[in-house]
Amino acid sequence: MKIRFNQIFITLGTLFFTLFALAQYPTKPITIIVPFPPGTTSDLVTRVVANEMSISMGQPVIVQNRPGANSAIGSAFVALAPPDGYTLLIAGGGTVALPAMTKNLPYDTLTDLTPISIVGRFPVYLYVNPELPVKSLPELLEYARNNPGKLNYATGNPSGIVASAQMLSLAGKVNMVSVAYKGEPAAVIDLIANRVQVMFSTPSSAGEFAKSGKLRALATTLPQRSPYAPELPSMNEFFPKFSVIAWSGLMGPKGLPREIADRLSREVIAALKKPQIREKLDHLQHVGTGNTPEEFATFFKEQVDLYSRVLREAGVQPE
Repeated sequence: MKIRFNQIFITLGTLFFTLFALAQYPTKPITIIVPFPPGTTSDLVTRVVANEMSISMGQPVIVQNRPGANSAIGSAFVALAPPDGYTLLIAGGGTVALPAMTKNLPYDTLTDLTPISIVGRFPVYLYVNPELPVKSLPELLEYARNNPGKLNYATGNPSGIVASAQMLSLAGKVNMVSVAYKGEPAAVIDLIANRVQVMFSTPSSAGEFAKSGKLRALATTLPQRSPYAPELPSMNEFFPKFSVIAWSGLMGPKGLPREIADRLSREVIAALKKPQIREKLDHLQHVGTGNTPEEFATFFKEQVDLYSRVLREAGVQPE
């Protein structure tokens, strides 16, 4: 009986300590891992939102870049972290593409990450070097068909890989050479230098170069034309089945307490509603939304299935 009483006492003590810790959360700095290099849209957006969360939560929210392996390094770091709410991940296309691109991930994408809230969606544009004698997507594809293997297309992240794969799959009989980079900024430099000629990129990496004439934008991956560039057609105007979109969302490790996930979701939603935050995100062409963990979990599962299907139909094999 004495042993049972001690066990009950220990259990109740542990429960009380856990509830107390949850009620006091956060009591120390929070780190958000961005699995891409600095300067990318995901990185810039995260820093805007993290700064506002630091103010509202009363603790520093630190953004740390852990790029590499198509975002697998940063994603694995969070998936294997303690589920205490102090190590979080900015997920995106890379997170949902990895299961179909990588044979031996050290974690399970759907079970080892806890959805918290989507942060928003943003346009990705198809850019070409202006020395290329094309001014539209049909002209680009026709040029590539007439010059098989002579065009190089860059990919700076998994979303770019999947978007390129789907475009080439839907276009049919188009032979371009893939050149992979560790991030968009490095790829854009080579695109400007004409070492590669074609690339899907976010405007935060390539937009200013397009404005100055160093690059030419042909289309956007948004389902409709972007309000930031209404003169550019959507990929869907040429390929109705084109379905790759760019987004970012906050996630935690497996086992993240529901109370913490809900708290963080509310913080993200509140930050995105503030006019000064919306103005900063608008400058990055990022449409902030925010939602509940349940809503984000549904969207996340749909995106994993979508990217897997797109890569499978494009014939991309996991490595």
